[in-house]
Amino acid sequence: MRWENLFDDLAGQLEHELGAEELELHSEEERLRIGRLTLRDRLVAVHDAAGRHGDYRVRVQLVDGRQLTVLPRSLGRDWLMGDVQDESSLASQCIVPLAAIGSLILDDEHLEKSLQPGTSATPRLSDRLGLTFVLRDLARRRRAVELHASFGVLHGTIDRVGRDHIDLAEHEVGTPRRRSEVAHRRIVPLERLVWVRL
Repeated sequence: MRWENLFDDLAGQLEHELGAEELELHSEEERLRIGRLTLRDRLVAVHDAAGRHGDYRVRVQLVDGRQLTVLPRSLGRDWLMGDVQDESSLASQCIVPLAAIGSLILDDEHLEKSLQPGTSATPRLSDRLGLTFVLRDLARRRRAVELHASFGVLHGTIDRVGRDHIDLAEHEVGTPRRRSEVAHRRIVPLERLVWVRL
């Protein structure tokens, strides 16, 4: 009888140790997975989760200190596009380079969703499109923009987009981009771009 109790006790201890080792291994794998997450990965996880359940808002603290509440519509390789939810009565959209995000302010539910593994098996086209592609589209459409840079706010139309800069024809808000209306032409490095209001 004693031997049976001893073997049962040893089997129980072994089973407990194996379970603890498996739990520790799982915890370490989870720490490694979270350690590899990028800011974009976390935004995509929230975006994918909310896509099935409706709209969500993200408060974005920009590197220039300004805070925006954005209803995200699309995520690119290095940018976020969405509807700006602010005090102005004008509905507008914005493009925010991910490099210009100082911090994201999420509620507990969205914070947890941001840590979930990705659900999208096939990459979307927007996942591969960089900020310069989106800015070139605005230039092609001759769309007037309000460009928030690290040094101030500019109004105008993007004429050209280089690899690391844009050419902006500055003109008054509400006026079309005509040679006679252009006050200045500027070359603005993309690293100085904080966000763009459309």
